[in-house]
Amino acid sequence: MSIDKTSAPAGPQTAENPEAAAGSDVAVDPRLLVREQGFAGYVGEFKRKIRAGDLGSIPVVVGLIVIWAIFASLNPNFLTAGNLSDISVAMVGTGMIAVGIVFVLLLGEIDLSVGSVSGVAGATFAVLNITHGMAEWLALILAILTGAVAGAIHGFFFARVGVPAFAVTLAGLLFWNGFMLQILGSNGTINLDDSGLVAKLSGYYFSDVAAAYGLAVAAVVVFFLTAFFDNRRREAAGVPSRPLSEIVVRTVLLAVLAFAAAAVFNQYKGLPLAVVLFLAVLVITDFVLRRTAYGRKIFALGGSIEASRRAGINVAAVRISVYAISGTFAAIGGLFIASKITSANQGAGGGDLLMNAIAAAVIGGTSLFGGRGRTWNALLGVLVIVSIQYGLALESIASPVQYMITGGVLLATVVIDAVTRKTQKSAGRA
Repeated sequence: MSIDKTSAPAGPQTAENPEAAAGSDVAVDPRLLVREQGFAGYVGEFKRKIRAGDLGSIPVVVGLIVIWAIFASLNPNFLTAGNLSDISVAMVGTGMIAVGIVFVLLLGEIDLSVGSVSGVAGATFAVLNITHGMAEWLALILAILTGAVAGAIHGFFFARVGVPAFAVTLAGLLFWNGFMLQILGSNGTINLDDSGLVAKLSGYYFSDVAAAYGLAVAAVVVFFLTAFFDNRRREAAGVPSRPLSEIVVRTVLLAVLAFAAAAVFNQYKGLPLAVVLFLAVLVITDFVLRRTAYGRKIFALGGSIEASRRAGINVAAVRISVYAISGTFAAIGGLFIASKITSANQGAGGGDLLMNAIAAAVIGGTSLFGGRGRTWNALLGVLVIVSIQYGLALESIASPVQYMITGGVLLATVVIDAVTRKTQKSAGRA
């Protein structure tokens, strides 16, 4: 027997409160109310996430703290300003490549060509600028466009022709590596101008202490204002919002980290240009993924391709664009790597670069199964990898051991990701 809710007698609470009666049929997800419950709400939400296996970036942050503590206990030089500054600059090349990998992983796909594409970009710049005398800025732009075109080609064969991404990008790895060797010629190495534009990407430091502290102040102020006005908009729309106390706490934590980093940089050579550019890229790409319709389409494809297609998303166009983005960031990363060694050579893009870039994205928290991750994960992941490399180098530990340790960390991260996915499925959240 069915009951007509409109004719059913109102209970005492709804009779006294018409607004409650009007909203009594609306189902509200209690997770949306966490922000309004203050500290207690977040404690409850944290417990719920732990039970559901949604650990976020907690494991990698804890792991990074443990790694730094271990290496600091083994060698007091590890936490010196000079070493930490060197780590921050060394991570940018791989980190830029990892940013592009994050975009691809969000689709649930892979790009094995980024190492070779990064080498092609460095070689292209060197040949155009040094061999043929082209202006640096123009050679730089063409080198980046080379990466974008390479990525778009991979995306075309994957999205339009239907070739699996693994096969397409594996072919790209081989083709672009051969192309790089071809344009470098028999010499195999082209040295860059030590005082040129590309060399300054990794070699320039803002020596004035005001630069680092000014950036820290700007970051804190922008973060607070963005969070505050976003809250105001949510309140005006009647959507649950963060209490002001939480915004203040988050701002204070960011201020501590920002000013600590600024102090470290100023104890050495100053604020590295490479770090500034990397942070700018992370901010912009995070905004694109989280605040634009295009970013939501990427997450949607990672969740369900068929549902995305039925929702009217041009699946092929998004896929091609994502691989073009991956190629673009591979090229940018290759230019930073060439800047670090001030040359383009036959070994560029080889070795462990590909695996480190993929590992950085995954270790940082981006899911291999698609649909979950942020470009900030690239920063956390590459910081872990480069910290391990520099820590082991200070202890004069051979490269084979470095590979094994990095591989172990990657395996542990993938296991956590897989277990998290299973736990979320059992909890009805995936």
